[in-house]
Amino acid sequence: MTAVSRALLFFIPLALFALAGALYTPSPDSTRSGDESDIALDALPPLPAWARAPLPDFSDYSDVSERKLAFFSYLYPRIVLANSRILIEREHLKQLAEKEELSSAEQAWLTTQSARLRVGAKTGSKAQFSALRKRLDVIPPSLILAQAANESAWGQSRFAVRGNNLFGQWCFTQGCGLVPKSRPEGANHEVATFSSPYSSVRSYIQNLNRHAAYKQVRDIRARDRQNNKALSGVRLAQGLVSYSERGQAYIEEIRSMIRFNNLTFYDRAFQKLLENRAPSRFIELASAGAETRLLPENR
Repeated sequence: MTAVSRALLFFIPLALFALAGALYTPSPDSTRSGDESDIALDALPPLPAWARAPLPDFSDYSDVSERKLAFFSYLYPRIVLANSRILIEREHLKQLAEKEELSSAEQAWLTTQSARLRVGAKTGSKAQFSALRKRLDVIPPSLILAQAANESAWGQSRFAVRGNNLFGQWCFTQGCGLVPKSRPEGANHEVATFSSPYSSVRSYIQNLNRHAAYKQVRDIRARDRQNNKALSGVRLAQGLVSYSERGQAYIEEIRSMIRFNNLTFYDRAFQKLLENRAPSRFIELASAGAETRLLPENR
């Protein structure tokens, strides 16, 4: 085998992997042209007004530590809000699974959730409930915070400032977002714009919960739940191999950010909020009148 042949054998898998990374970059349904609404459910309270607040100007902070704290303090309540609303839906799913007979409205809710989360099982079947339990679930704050900081340059990237996009999520309809300055000739993707950073968080969680590329994220989370382990951003990060063409190097960077910035603090804070796991507690968190009510007591 010639040196050129050996080089090609090495290069082709790398090129294919990089292409896969690009294809699996999240492509949200909830862009500014039509932010996704919650699927109708009586238990879900109205979305608090503060959830729609715009992104602050983080460039105002000259001190790096202050900027980081401001970024985390802004984003964490929105993560709690999004996760709390998922927990309300998850509780409703549990209640439906225990019923002997489902109403037409309940069947419609299951069907809509299945379509949103890309579950193909028959409505009301054990397979559907099993698949939805695995996909309709929360993401640890540490992982969300680390990826948001990484992908948005701590809230200062062009896509964050102009499009409220904190996770580099793509869309594929002309005019659905911002055209990347480095987009290759012939490519048609744009970086999605959102009506608020909260909508970006929702879309990011949805993509990890439904996209085939992130099955490993869901598998790790399901095993942790089965073993009664607290959900870990460091562990779930292993399932992000397709989020970036950098593969394992990207995973290690996200894990390093979690450790260096002590982001497991926010995982523990979220767990503390949920020490009372009554449905009324989820509703209380999902309808907090002020974002400051969801902040940890101390850093």
